[in-house]
Amino acid sequence: MHELTPLDGALLVDKPPGPTSHDVVDAVRRRFGIKKVGHCGTLDPNATGLLVLVLGKGTKLAEKLTAADKVYEGKIKFGETTDSYDADGRVVDTRPVPPLTLEQLNALAATFLGDQMQTPPMVSAVKKGGVPLYKLARKGVEVERPQRLVHVYRFRFTDYTEPFGDFELACTKGTYVRTIAHELGQKLGCGAHLHSLRRTASGRFTVAEALPLEQVLQLSKPELEQRVIPFLKLLAELGPGA
Repeated sequence: MHELTPLDGALLVDKPPGPTSHDVVDAVRRRFGIKKVGHCGTLDPNATGLLVLVLGKGTKLAEKLTAADKVYEGKIKFGETTDSYDADGRVVDTRPVPPLTLEQLNALAATFLGDQMQTPPMVSAVKKGGVPLYKLARKGVEVERPQRLVHVYRFRFTDYTEPFGDFELACTKGTYVRTIAHELGQKLGCGAHLHSLRRTASGRFTVAEALPLEQVLQLSKPELEQRVIPFLKLLAELGPGA
């Protein structure tokens, strides 16, 4: 390995709503003139929270870091189904919400625990024939999507005030939380979509350790270097085979 610099490693960013994960990567690359910048796990544009960026030689560890389990908190809106399964989409069905209690919601949430085969939503970055599904969806084209195996470790509601339920969820990488929200609504018969989502942890990293993007972009280069988790430290924590 060539000599490492203080900018070879990982940077923890608290992503605001609005920009895509790629926008965040671009902003950091341009602001600090770093040739190689990547991210470890896409967040939808309006999702917020922990985005692990890899800088310089840290990009060699992107695959291992992306594979880490994720933890989220968010809000599901019942009674409305959207074409994207989240609040960004077009409402395609509206139904009355049956009387629900927190206990009933958590009993239903428990049915999502463990291994499951999940179909990615049409409005997603998954590619079919090299074309992102969301581009096909915009043209009104729906295609068959291969299912993927995911695992949900924890899914529980912490509050319910009709029509909104606040939840927390821990899962493997690649899990579409909005698909879970959609399927939950289907099981209830009233429909539902993901209203908001925040990633609070990825592997051992938490959003409490991250700096909001706006503050990251105001750092000087020496200040940025102080925020970077060094390559060798990441390598040691990832263990053999990294």
